[in-house]
Amino acid sequence: MNLIEYKEYYGSVEAHPEDDCLFGQVQFIRALISYEGDILKELKTNFQSALDDYFQYCEEQQIKPEVPFKGSLNIRPGRDLHREMAIFAEEAGISVNEFIKQAITEKLHQGRML
Repeated sequence: MNLIEYKEYYGSVEAHPEDDCLFGQVQFIRALISYEGDILKELKTNFQSALDDYFQYCEEQQIKPEVPFKGSLNIRPGRDLHREMAIFAEEAGISVNEFIKQAITEKLHQGRML
């Protein structure tokens, strides 16, 4: 998937050949914010406008806009993997959280997943 970025928010870029247009949706938040355009430049402009409208709506409603990538993540590795991680982390003298951060960092530096 191709992504565009504006104010630390990301949106998808997809083609709809039947309608001869581009469309997308803001990613990594629960709010449904979509946009479209005939050409990429128009799509990017509409993406930014859709986000600006969302920020304005949140301000008017006196609510905080959702923030992508809050820095916390709940995972469900299963009982056996959880046990292995906890034992490995304990023996290494680090927390399970630190082990997971190191493992993710290592995987990201290796390259993309299949």
